[in-house]
Amino acid sequence: MATPLRYAHPFLPVTRADMKARGWEQLDIIIVTGDAYVDHPAFGPVLIARFLEGRGFKVGIISQPDWHSAEPFKELGKPRLFFGVAAGNLDSMLNRLTAQKKNRSEDQYSPGGRTNARPDRATIVYAQRCREAYPDVPIVLGGIEASLRRIAHYDYWSDKVRRAILFDAKADLLVFGMGERPIWEIADRLDRGELIEDLRDVRGTAYLINDEAMKVHEADPARRAADQKTVVLPSYEEVVADKEAFARMSRDFQMETNPGNGRPLAQRHGNRAVYFNPPALPLEDGAGKGDSASVAMDELYDLKFNRVPHPMYREQIPAYETVKHSVVLMRGCFGGCTFCSITEHEGRVIQSRSAESVLREVRALRRMGDFRGTLTDLGGPTANMYKLKCKSEDIEKRCRKLSCVHPGVCENLDTDHGPLIDLMKQVRQEEGIKHVFIASGVRYDLAERSPEYVKELAAHHVGGQLSVAPEHVSKRVLEKMKKPGIESFERFQTMFACASEEAGKEQYDIPYFISGHPGSELKDMVELALWLKQNGKRPRQVQDFIPTPMSVATAMYYSGLDPLKMEPVYTARGLREKKLQKALLLYWNPEQWPLAREALIQAGREDLIGRGPHALVPPETGAEASRRKQAEARERQERRAR
Repeated sequence: MATPLRYAHPFLPVTRADMKARGWEQLDIIIVTGDAYVDHPAFGPVLIARFLEGRGFKVGIISQPDWHSAEPFKELGKPRLFFGVAAGNLDSMLNRLTAQKKNRSEDQYSPGGRTNARPDRATIVYAQRCREAYPDVPIVLGGIEASLRRIAHYDYWSDKVRRAILFDAKADLLVFGMGERPIWEIADRLDRGELIEDLRDVRGTAYLINDEAMKVHEADPARRAADQKTVVLPSYEEVVADKEAFARMSRDFQMETNPGNGRPLAQRHGNRAVYFNPPALPLEDGAGKGDSASVAMDELYDLKFNRVPHPMYREQIPAYETVKHSVVLMRGCFGGCTFCSITEHEGRVIQSRSAESVLREVRALRRMGDFRGTLTDLGGPTANMYKLKCKSEDIEKRCRKLSCVHPGVCENLDTDHGPLIDLMKQVRQEEGIKHVFIASGVRYDLAERSPEYVKELAAHHVGGQLSVAPEHVSKRVLEKMKKPGIESFERFQTMFACASEEAGKEQYDIPYFISGHPGSELKDMVELALWLKQNGKRPRQVQDFIPTPMSVATAMYYSGLDPLKMEPVYTARGLREKKLQKALLLYWNPEQWPLAREALIQAGREDLIGRGPHALVPPETGAEASRRKQAEARERQERRAR
């Protein structure tokens, strides 16, 4: 269908008719994505597509194709340069399944929230179909699914260690991390006549090598940080057979994530191997140098987005409804939380937009027909890391720490919130702006260093409730998470409460917690439940830990070892214990009382079952006991039947 004229910019072609309307016979690049096509910078594959279009390439989109045959992958014809393949904004397995390995009721990135719009392991399936459609067209993988599965990795949903994704996807190159720099170099060099098999030095890419090439790396591997030789990771066969080798692989990989000093990596899989160039350099802040060789943050958000779903959709796309009136200020995170994959994908170097770029986007939002003056978020991976960086570029490039804020805030980190405060004020003062809320998580150990920021936040940017994520209260669990002690959160709570009172507002912090994290035993969850009760907190949204590919916490979960210290760490592996830990967080909910009682009994804390002021849950009633015995009898019968 031709793009309707009411939109500010033509949508990227999704049909041959769209191509014809532009006078194009062939596209240079086709991006295949597992998400619906929403023309908005929050949707990663679309951001890459618009970026390449902005650099002069003819780019089309194939979104959520029927993967059962290669025909839908021929919809736009044969691309001149390559197929770019991504599962979408989320790993496809995480998108479908919960921590209890049950199907989710909704796919946030599909029209109407419909499920089953993409296959499991979508990157692999899409790449295979692209290869069937046009065997001689190069295939480049990208996006978070490919990025976080680029080495041998533990897959929670199949409970096994899987090969690096390139082996199964049959692709030519894999772009890991945020892909603008490498994808631009790939497109430019292919356009100049180079062959895909010659692109072996692009930072932020991985490719397969043969046995002979791998033996060269194995014969002379890296031995110290400064030698810049290839780090040879434990092989796929080793990490499958030996959990200690898996933990070593995770540690060695994590140590090479700083683009300033990261060395190449290689990992053998049988008689072949996957080779990783060092990570791509971060984007330049603001407008950057302005030449074609550089890629800067402002360029991305000045691209021609309509900021709406493609008109072919008739139903709402839930993820779009969440972000449509939000503005991203920066990317990256130096927190280094072990359960989070932001650092592995976006990097720890903060890359910030200029204030002018942000204000241009705010003005563009004002022109949208459904905008009523409320910005739902002004942030990024975190709310308050805008323009925070190491005080020394040289130190930043040489640093091999995995977190700038754990076990304490680094003395070399500039924690000045001044630029962010100024930007918040400027956005509020824009014509037509009534409210500017902060929905991104606030890093409270940084915020407590800036009383002015907390006052600004409380006075102008909270709609009654502020989301923060202390995650736990147990010191030993927080150490495994690489999160600050609960005392830091409590200090921030006090600051926020005082600032809200000073502003004449009744506002509350809403803390988020994780159950079942490596290092957390039932006794730790009891400690957390008691803290919640003492502080009058009843969390309604609790995250049951999910081991996502390649994170440090996932290595702990699978191997039983902390890879950074190579020491044992307890982990709740069974789904039943994960349920028990979560029930303790929801101790106030009558539906959780049977599980909470069971958890307290296992933890040796029967004293917390009762009706006194110190009890967490009431005793079991006669009716509940009867139902429990009936359920146990059914379970025994089912086990015998199996």
